Amino acid sequence: MKKRSVLAVIFSLVLVTVLAACGQQSGAKHSSGKYANNQVLNLSYPTTLDSIDISNMSGYGSTGNVFESLYRLGKNGSVTPGLASKTTVSKDGKTYTFTIRNAKWSDGSAITAQDFVYSWKRTVTPATKSQYAYLFSGVKNADAIVAGKQAPSTLGVKAQGKHTFIVTLSKPITYFKKLMTYPLFGPISETAVKKWGSKYATKAQYMLYSGPFKLTGWTGTNNSWSFVKNNQYWDKKAVHLSKINYSVNASTTTTLNLFQEGKLDLTQLASEQVKNMKSNKDYTTYPYSITAFLVYNFKDSHKTVRKALNNQKIRQAISLSINRQSLVKNVIGDASTTAKTFVPQELATDPKNGKDFAAESTVKNSTSYQPALAKKLWREGLKEVGLKKLTVRLLTSNDEPNKPISQYFKGQLEKNLSGLTIDLANIPAKVASTRAQQGNFDLYLSGWGADFNDPISHLAIMTAGSGYNYGKYNSSQYNTLVKKAQNQDANNPQARWQDMLQAERVIMQDQGITPLYQTVYSFLQNPKAKGIIHNTAGTQWNYKYAYMAK
Repeated sequence: MKKRSVLAVIFSLVLVTVLAACGQQSGAKHSSGKYANNQVLNLSYPTTLDSIDISNMSGYGSTGNVFESLYRLGKNGSVTPGLASKTTVSKDGKTYTFTIRNAKWSDGSAITAQDFVYSWKRTVTPATKSQYAYLFSGVKNADAIVAGKQAPSTLGVKAQGKHTFIVTLSKPITYFKKLMTYPLFGPISETAVKKWGSKYATKAQYMLYSGPFKLTGWTGTNNSWSFVKNNQYWDKKAVHLSKINYSVNASTTTTLNLFQEGKLDLTQLASEQVKNMKSNKDYTTYPYSITAFLVYNFKDSHKTVRKALNNQKIRQAISLSINRQSLVKNVIGDASTTAKTFVPQELATDPKNGKDFAAESTVKNSTSYQPALAKKLWREGLKEVGLKKLTVRLLTSNDEPNKPISQYFKGQLEKNLSGLTIDLANIPAKVASTRAQQGNFDLYLSGWGADFNDPISHLAIMTAGSGYNYGKYNSSQYNTLVKKAQNQDANNPQARWQDMLQAERVIMQDQGITPLYQTVYSFLQNPKAKGIIHNTAGTQWNYKYAYMAK
């Protein structure tokens, strides 16, 4: 959920999608006697669909169910078969040769290697305005194409015949197979794009589908649609649901009522609902690899504020003044957990010893609540910059639970740090996002969701050249470590891991950003909804094996 399978600044909106629980990976393992006659799942969605064009969607949380890539994301982040039946990788890790299986589009026409070539070149073309084109970085010439410096025709992809798709990378990418589970990297039919022209992807019928389901009933603006079983899908025998119905409901009060009336099979709970529902037999939780954090504006337009925020002790004092346990328990009020590091806990494990990345990289006195040490550092920091008091603006979107979080910060920081005044700006998400991107803030409450199960998905956004580094944090040591992990150590798993551990420790010691909490969402689910695969990163929801039990 990068973003936001969405952008980070509106992560709280993107991930309120009401979905379902983990179950067995394959419904096919169960006897037919366990299936209900009516294989229909009823879900809610927080907003209307913004796009069904895989080149320029704003998120891919559930679209892998209608669009398939070379692989699928299976249970516990595993890479499972998709449209590629076979893959070979060169010794230097730079050339991938995919064998495209005998698969068909939803209209019965063949899916070919050329469909992948066309799709990839289309997505990186600047005119397409893909929000996720950055994920192609590392494919030969992709960065230059996205920047408008080279022609899309120079992208490192080619087709040999109908079933061989060859990708050339400019550098090895350790997590490349995981990336290939994204629908973003799936095929697009050039024939369909040319056939429908400007109508392409504007309504459900102006689209071809490659996944286990196809979209019906979507007009481009309406508040209900369905995923219907795609009988042309290459593995249709594994698909048990006949339909997934979606309805748009922005209010969690509405969705809770619909669930209790049996009209939804699950509903996400708002923070204030969790307290009353924790003991409900249908209550369950799902974690996401999203870290919420404070961004400091190192290039602040206000000279005094800029000087203060560039002082390490002042940033450390702010971090140590925040009681994260109290924040999670008393303010957020759901099942979220405190963040110890920038990279989320349980995202990735050490290739050598299996230890969690966050556990290995935690820096002492970086995210714990230590008001006495905070006050000491605060006094020292103010003295170093020649100040006795400081006023800063905290920018947040007004989505739940950001407003109460910002109010909590104001109280905590002003109480612990003498002479500090926090002015709050709780504004609509789109406006907050624009201001953040423009650098129009002092402190900003933001967040980032991993695109794939690898620490680099978080670490890369805080490098000097990243478009998501809104506060312009710039550490040469940090930049070098991340670059090593992405380049010279990319084909050496253990060396790469150490690079990333050190990078995490550098940014935490600096307090280049201040991690706050990790999101864990609470749901009520129909216990009959089985076999749905949920992952904490990337394409989170996989309904291919879902079924309704008797």
